[in-house]
Amino acid sequence: MNAMQPADLQKLAERYLAAWNETDPAARRKLIDEVWAADCRYTDPLAAVTGREGVDALIGAAQGQFPGLEFTLGPVDAHHDIARFTWNLGPAGEEPLVIGFDVLVAEADGRIASVHGFLDRVPGA
Repeated sequence: MNAMQPADLQKLAERYLAAWNETDPAARRKLIDEVWAADCRYTDPLAAVTGREGVDALIGAAQGQFPGLEFTLGPVDAHHDIARFTWNLGPAGEEPLVIGFDVLVAEADGRIASVHGFLDRVPGA
């Protein structure tokens, strides 16, 4: 198994969150197609989707639920083909409303095979 370099996984995590922040549907879909594998999987406590269409629909729905908020990336810890990182969602430059923790698994070609998400802080929880 060829391991990705931690710097490559850092960039992949950055591009992953860039897709969550991209509000133009065509630009977001282009980024998803570049970053995610065709048969990708995403799961968190609130969602489980497969394929790029599912990821795109999920991100669009999240943007509709949290309009004007942005994701920011915390430190990325990576080895082999796996990266784990925290992220925040909130108004730019303000206290985050949602905090989460994701584990990203990459394919050999550098695309995302799967993301396993956890929610550490959710409004009203």
